[in-house]
Amino acid sequence: MPLTHHPLVKEFPEYKEQIHDLKIKDNHFSKLMKQYEELDKQVFRIESDAEPTSDDFLRDLKKKRLKIKMISIILLKKHKQ
Repeated sequence: MPLTHHPLVKEFPEYKEQIHDLKIKDNHFSKLMKQYEELDKQVFRIESDAEPTSDDFLRDLKKKRLKIKMISIILLKKHKQ
């Protein structure tokens, strides 16, 4: 399976406009997106063997990324209403 990044606009294309809107208008959401993007980049580097680390560390990063993704979707759903 090829390695790919997981930007939220690709994960949730139906929320593309809301993602853009919230990144501009909501400081909390904007910070979450920055954290998510950094975690996603780091996970990608590790999975592509550009940055060696332990499996436990990678698993923890993925859990953090998932947590931010879940918080983000809750905020997006609220914003869409």
